[in-house]
This record gives sequence, structure tokens and C-alpha cells, in this order.
Amino acid sequence: MIERFFKVRAHGSTVRMELLGGATTFVTMAYIIVVNPAILAFAGIPVGPSTVATILTAVFGCLMMGFVANRPIAVAPYMGENAFIAFGLAAMGIGWQQRLGTVFVSGLGFLLITVLRVRSWLANSISPSMKHSFAVGIGLFLAFIGLYETGIVTSFVTGMPPGVLPTGVRGLLLAPDVPVKIGNLCDPLVLLAIFGFLLISVLLYWRVRGAILLGVAMTAVLGFLLGHGQAPKGIVAMPFTGEYDLSAIAFKLDVAGVLRLSFLPILLTLFLMSFLDTLGTLVGVGAAGGMLDEKGNFPEIEKPMLVDAMTCMFSGLVGTSTSGAYIESATGIREGARTGLAAVATAVLFAMSLFFIPLVAPLQQLRYAYGPALIAVGVLMVGSIRKIEFDDWTELVPAFVTIVMMLFTYNIGNGLTAGLLVYPIMKLAVGRWRELNAGAVVLALLCVVYYVFGLPH
Repeated sequence: MIERFFKVRAHGSTVRMELLGGATTFVTMAYIIVVNPAILAFAGIPVGPSTVATILTAVFGCLMMGFVANRPIAVAPYMGENAFIAFGLAAMGIGWQQRLGTVFVSGLGFLLITVLRVRSWLANSISPSMKHSFAVGIGLFLAFIGLYETGIVTSFVTGMPPGVLPTGVRGLLLAPDVPVKIGNLCDPLVLLAIFGFLLISVLLYWRVRGAILLGVAMTAVLGFLLGHGQAPKGIVAMPFTGEYDLSAIAFKLDVAGVLRLSFLPILLTLFLMSFLDTLGTLVGVGAAGGMLDEKGNFPEIEKPMLVDAMTCMFSGLVGTSTSGAYIESATGIREGARTGLAAVATAVLFAMSLFFIPLVAPLQQLRYAYGPALIAVGVLMVGSIRKIEFDDWTELVPAFVTIVMMLFTYNIGNGLTAGLLVYPIMKLAVGRWRELNAGAVVLALLCVVYYVFGLPH
């Protein structure tokens, strides 16, 4: 029955290879169970229910990817989008209910444009250099958050993030004249974070399965032995009860509150981030698994995009951030996974983790443990810079603008929209307007809306 449904042999695989690939993917991305709730806590979402919501979203997304799209690609709440929900919207002064509402509405938008095949059209209209610049910018943004959270880099103004430093005339920074500085390298927690990052880096070099999760766990254990942590309250716990009661956040999203013009820039930002992340992931893992056609396109890309849209809506309903396909799926594909059976195996392992939340819960309070994971993910994403066309000024400048605006304005949305807006301007300014397509123009116009309505930067 399994062979008949997933067509395992027809894809050049075996059931054993699929199960091994699914397990490998789970181990390499299970860090999201710890990191996602820790980040969303800054938005006011309680950690216990948020952990359950994160796991449920991963289970739902992986099952959908397996049974609907039959692809060996795992789905879970995105790194980057969760940072935008938690940090990027901090200046808006809106509650987490409205933030979840934006996740659901953007997911509904994804669903509509996917069904109408507009999403793939827009995705294919973006140049490769721009796509890779998004990955680089988000990677550096995540690394900066990790550096700041661990204390390796800190603000001159105690207790205030870089985005809200005091300013004087014309918005210039008051003395001191730089927003951040190196942290206290004598602090044992900072030293633990540095050790954690180096440990994860070494494990990644040796291609150890689950390098990120293993590095987080080992750093947490070392910190605990040195007296900088708390022991787990238990090993096994029933989900949906007590502090893990999902009713605290499930279906508490405020959809009506975001259906107004002032929220359009937020929805636009989530839209741009999510559909581009999904596209990049599908192309990346497709190349790793030999799933692309002769033109370099992902066959039947609408199916995994449909799964992405439906999982995003599910995320908003249960109480977590925007979700999508995970690049860590490439590790499972390297183990031989080629069908949706691998994604189903990943889903089963996530479902099992629901009953062992207390075992990983203390990690959520250990910034020195999960912070290095953010930095390491940033390192992995920064590798995309090699695929930017440095010899073509009309490609390099928009890519550069994208990266620096993300990082130095502490806002992912600023970088995405600035780059997509500068891209056609550069092409037009040098007389290469024939290289533009309708999709690029439409995206640029959407980015104009982003700035006209003035989302706080």
C-alpha cells in the first residue's frame, strides 16, 4: 500500500531510505521546537502553548506535504518570519492576537494566488541574484539577533534593542555615536554562547546529523553543570493540559483587526518573505535531490506551494508564526529520501515530541544555548552570496541594498521591499528595461505601497 501510494520505487528509493531520510530531516530541524517559542515570547505569546503550536504546525505541514504533494520536504514555522513577528512589529505597538491575524490573512492570500497560479508567476519573475540576496540578508539578520541575545554584541543603552536608541536633531544618534558594541567577554554566559557557536560550527563541518540541535543540547548541559541553568521539571508530560494548554492562544487571532489599510504593509511584507522563502527552498532541495526539470524548474510546484499556504493558515489558527518548507530537508534528501513518505516520517517524530516537551523546555530559557543556533543558521544562509552576480552592477546594487537595509535598519521588510524597488529602477536607469518582466514591475509597485503607507522602520 505504501509503495502504491508514494511510488517509492518509481522515484528510485526504498521504504528504509525514506524513513531514514525523514528521521534525518527531523533531527536537523528539531531545534525549531526550542527556538521558535523563545523568539515568539518577545511578542507576548506564552512559551508553553507556543511550543505545542509549533509542533502541531510541523506535524500538519509535513503530513500535508507527504500526502498532498508527495515530496520529501518538511514544513514548520519559519526562521526569519518569526523574527519579523516578534521583533519587526515591535514598533507597531500591536498585540500578539493581531500578529497572528496577519499570519492567517497572509496565508489566505497565499492560497488564493497559488490556486490562481499567480504565486509561481511572481516567483519566476525575480532574478536569481535577488533571490539569493534575500537569503543572505535574512541570514545576517538572524545572526545579529543571535549575537545580541547571547550578549556577544550588546547595546550602549542598557535594556534597549538597537532599533530604539535615543536620537537627537534630524534623527541622528546621540552620544555614544554607535548603536552596538562588543559584549562582556568575561561573562561566563557570553563565553558559553561563543563555545556553543564554535561547537555547532565544528559539528556542521563534520556533517554530523542534527549538528544544530546537538550543539544546543550540549551547550545547555555544559551551562547546567556550571550552574547556569535549571533541570527539567520532568521528561514526559501530556500536551494540551496545564502550562501546555493550547486554548490560551489557539483561535485567539484577531482577523478583523488586521483587515484595514494600515496593516497592508505588514501583510505585504509577510507575503513577500514567505513566498520567496518557499520558492528558494523548493529550488534548493529540488536541485539536491535531482527533482528539477531540464529548465531548472520545480515540476508541479503549485502542490508544495498549496501545502505551504494551507499550513500558514493553520499556523495562525493554532497560535504560531508563518510556516513553510525547510531547507534542512536537503539533509534527508542526501540520505536518499525522494517521496512524501519521508515527510510523513518527520511528522510522526514531531508528533511524538509533543509528549516530551518538559525535557526540552528548560532550553527555552537559555539564550546562551539557542542563540548560537541563530548565528549558525545565519552562517548557512550567507553562503548564497556566492550566487549573486557581482559583475553586473544592475544585479549587485539591488542585492546589496536588500542585504544592508535588512541588517542596518533591523527590519527584514525594509530590505525585501527596498531591493525589489531598486531593481527595476537600476534596469531603467541604464537603459536595460527590456530585461524587466511584468512580474518584477508588479512587485515593485507593491513595494511602493509599502513605503507610501509608512510601515515603521
